[in-house]
Amino acid sequence: MNIVITGASSGVGFEAVLELILNPNNKVIALARTAKKLKTLFDIAKGLNPDCTLYSAQFDIVHDDYESGLVPFVKERLGTVDILINNAGALINKPFMELNQIDFAEMLQSNLLGHVKMIQHLVPLMNENSHIVNIGSMGGYQGSAKFHGLSAYSASKGALHVLTECLAAEFTEQKISVNCLALGSAQTEMLEKAFPDFQSPVAAFEMGKYIAHFALTGHKFFNGKIIPVAHSTP
Repeated sequence: MNIVITGASSGVGFEAVLELILNPNNKVIALARTAKKLKTLFDIAKGLNPDCTLYSAQFDIVHDDYESGLVPFVKERLGTVDILINNAGALINKPFMELNQIDFAEMLQSNLLGHVKMIQHLVPLMNENSHIVNIGSMGGYQGSAKFHGLSAYSASKGALHVLTECLAAEFTEQKISVNCLALGSAQTEMLEKAFPDFQSPVAAFEMGKYIAHFALTGHKFFNGKIIPVAHSTP
């Protein structure tokens, strides 16, 4: 499988890459904003599987160049894409009355519009029966518990959930499945930022393995679904 994953330098994205590279049939492009962390990811991956095919690249899904940067990079290394995992994201933890328009704009850029740009540029490279996996949040899942300080973050994730449902309908003719995993807590830097005193019962590597497995097989069973993946919320 030819796989592109964003937000790969830490947390569940980092761990998903380490799971995906264990299969010699997978070719993975790992994208993130931090080059140093990507170097760590590459070194660990090569330690786990010296023969793995992993290309890491520093890339900001909101601000960096797709036309002359990312798209040629993907074409040269993969040719086509079977799986896109949109895991990149950001979080602001601030009471609603203290939020400003820039805070909301930042959340929408990082958690929605960056993924829109990624999908629009990579869909032309995707094969039939490909799978787009958006990483959402229980914070944006309708009917779930909501928490103080996370209104901008949760609203942006809710928008990503609706986009997932819309794209599953839009890409029917291309035979591209689109699903969203609404993650509950996993012990990551982002969780610690949102809930400093909370210890998740789910380790980052466990959630990363789940994401990797779902990306490879979930489109056989689901399309246009927002799937809660939560032992607890948080």
